[in-house]
Amino acid sequence: MACLHDHSCEDHDCSSSWSLYKHIDLSKVSALNEAVSGSVKSVFRAWEQRLNSSGEHLESNEGDPELLIYIPFTSDVKIKSISVVGGADGTSPSKMRVFLNRDGIDFSDAQSMQPVQEWDLVENLNGVLEYQTRYSKFQSVASITLHFPENFGGDTTQIHYIGFKGEATQLKRDVVATIVYELRPNPSDHKTRAESGGGFSHVE
Repeated sequence: MACLHDHSCEDHDCSSSWSLYKHIDLSKVSALNEAVSGSVKSVFRAWEQRLNSSGEHLESNEGDPELLIYIPFTSDVKIKSISVVGGADGTSPSKMRVFLNRDGIDFSDAQSMQPVQEWDLVENLNGVLEYQTRYSKFQSVASITLHFPENFGGDTTQIHYIGFKGEATQLKRDVVATIVYELRPNPSDHKTRAESGGGFSHVE
């Protein structure tokens, strides 16, 4: 469901609410079918800068409007809603499908898999709409993949901004990996009796 962002951001801390862009692992963001390699990274920025693209945007290849965007986070996040600002003249995406914590999805996977949630989009050139998630399903999100299968009739699909409203956990993903590693037994910390001068070499 699309909600109208109809209040004054001067009276609400919108920048804080939409701050998940700070937790995007931008170096690992990727897109399939982008006309200019790496251009997908230009669509993630602060909420107050959502309409200031400086001419940079993500665009699909000519004659093929489909886009697939993989966005990993530096810490697990909870996502409440998503905002997408598309292009004019029919180039805005008209549908969005979302997959969570799935790496390496290609177009074939996206077309055959059941998304966690999907939305019919409307043209949102002024960045005033947001799409609410089924919040209970968007907990502990390590990565999100956005599938835009079609647009409003343009030869290409253009996206100028993507924003996520929600909150991040305090634990960064590299810290989690370290904790998991430390919980695993380290053989060097558990020497056998043979190694210590005893008569047994079998470790139970």
